[in-house]
Amino acid sequence: MSPVDEKEKRIQKRVIAFFQDTLNYTYLGDWKERADNSNIEKALLTDWLKRRGYDTQIIDKTLHQLKKAAAIGSRTLYDANHEVYDFLRYGVKIQPDIGEHHITVKLIDWETPNNNDFGIAEEVTLKGENSKRPDLVLYINGIAIAVIELKRSTVSVSEGIRQNLTNQRADFIEGFFTTVQLVMAGNESQGLRYSAIKTPEKYWLRWKETDAHPAAVYNLLLRELGQLCSKERTLEMLHDFVVFDAETKKICRHNQFFGVKAAQERIKRREGGIIWHTQGSGKSLTMVWLAKWILEHISNARVLTITDRTELDEQIEKVFQGVNETIKRTQSGMDLRHIMDNSADRLVCSLVHKFGKSGEISDTEEH
Repeated sequence: MSPVDEKEKRIQKRVIAFFQDTLNYTYLGDWKERADNSNIEKALLTDWLKRRGYDTQIIDKTLHQLKKAAAIGSRTLYDANHEVYDFLRYGVKIQPDIGEHHITVKLIDWETPNNNDFGIAEEVTLKGENSKRPDLVLYINGIAIAVIELKRSTVSVSEGIRQNLTNQRADFIEGFFTTVQLVMAGNESQGLRYSAIKTPEKYWLRWKETDAHPAAVYNLLLRELGQLCSKERTLEMLHDFVVFDAETKKICRHNQFFGVKAAQERIKRREGGIIWHTQGSGKSLTMVWLAKWILEHISNARVLTITDRTELDEQIEKVFQGVNETIKRTQSGMDLRHIMDNSADRLVCSLVHKFGKSGEISDTEEH
């Protein structure tokens, strides 16, 4: 092993130890020489589902459905990843036998993080048109949900980002990323960068948070991994802060996450408030994630999203559809009045022009 490889291996071992000792992940092993590595580890997922009380027939049907969703075939990585994400978040509907009612098999226990099996494997060799070996892969219940590429301090994090993007190409190991929800790259001098699948390098994100686990000490990489990859944080981000928007998968920035969290607390106390955004800081997605949380957690709630431009109104409609929410887009001031008088539509979007100059609902055309 060259001195360069030894340095990167030492960083890798420090990260693994942090995941084991601090974040309480299970070390799954060095899978460099292991045969048949997969983004769906059948034995691990089967074991977890058995402990959840499912019988062999249900488990086999669930695995079949999940593997079918994770197979790209003639689809794009985006489409396959979207289908897998829906299974992860909402569960897999299975018919136990002919004539029986469907049941929903949950692949992740979102409510109780410690009920899940969090694991980390290193040097995961994957066969493709060109085989590749990601440095670290994070698994939840045997399903690969994150990939991490590590670099020594003297090599830019950009190298790890580009390596991840290369791996997602069809001529490399694209198929492995159909289950992956977080793609990360980092080193100990620059910290961590993260994204969703197929995100161009310039849009990769940096997590910024004051609080950090004391075990990270002054190690920037470990601080940010601890903030992003704790069991609770990972599940919350994947459950509440992912969106599929016009062929682009997106995950939240730190400001969106903490803004929505603060708003949730005010809503629980039945208080209003303002989230201040600068231009380009992601206010539309913040609205989407907050509205979705309200609709899921407050049974009698209705949400009206108001914007001032037609293109924003159209964008919000499409983004809500990307998170499986049915939204009613008003067509006129009279239509808005009718919708507001009828509680059938829980989620509505409208242009501010429809309210008129004095606050009355108006049929004035917007420009």
